Amino acid sequence: MDSTQLLGYIGALVVGLVLGLIGGGGSILTVPLLVYLLGYNPIVATAYSLFVVGTTSMVGTYQKFKKGLVDFKTGFAFSFPSFIAVYLSRRYLVPGIPENLFSLGNFTLTKAMGIMVFFAIIMLLASFSMIKNQKETHEIPQKQAYYKTFSQGLVIGTITGIIGAGGGFLYVPALVLWANIPMKKAVGTSLIIVTINSLIGFTGDIQTLEIEWLFLLTFTLISVAGIIIGVFLSKYISGNKLKKSFGYFSFIMAIYIIYKETNT
Repeated sequence: MDSTQLLGYIGALVVGLVLGLIGGGGSILTVPLLVYLLGYNPIVATAYSLFVVGTTSMVGTYQKFKKGLVDFKTGFAFSFPSFIAVYLSRRYLVPGIPENLFSLGNFTLTKAMGIMVFFAIIMLLASFSMIKNQKETHEIPQKQAYYKTFSQGLVIGTITGIIGAGGGFLYVPALVLWANIPMKKAVGTSLIIVTINSLIGFTGDIQTLEIEWLFLLTFTLISVAGIIIGVFLSKYISGNKLKKSFGYFSFIMAIYIIYKETNT
């Protein structure tokens, strides 16, 4: 095992830790890790990210469920439109994007570059929501009309399908702001949505890509170990403070991705 692979596997552990601590952000680390450190094409990297984040989140869901921090009813309500959108995006939309989106002089925006830049833009938006203070709510949740939940699920599902993210960094603020779920429960509930979205979305990739199963399973198992540790540590670490710190990290990472993609 060379130093690059070792760093990649250490990164896998960190992916799990982040998911366990804040309920999202795994793909914010996984995609750049696979692309820039391990050298995978962005299309393959976003597919692998779905499997890694989905499997890891499944373990995290069980851990949170034991603590009573998963709202299954709300989670499934968001998941249904989301997984449809994620699957269709991975199966048809992403493969259907042309290799060259447009050219201007000596500059050509390729499919891979476009996906990474779009990923970075979503990261920027997510970083702002993580940096912004979220006030804990103790009010009785007001039931949201299902057509709103369905529409929100479709939009987030399409976005996460294109960028290969589980969507936890989008679902946590959505569950807090739209479904009026307390922050700690929103983190647990987001994991079940991420699990369903990611694994169903990955089935669309299996039909269009060659998968390196040995690497993918090894990377995923290390990430699973990370989320078990992260869920344990979440009892002792403030989720809101950690979320804000990770928001600043995500902001810097997004700027780096945009710079790197537009200067190659």
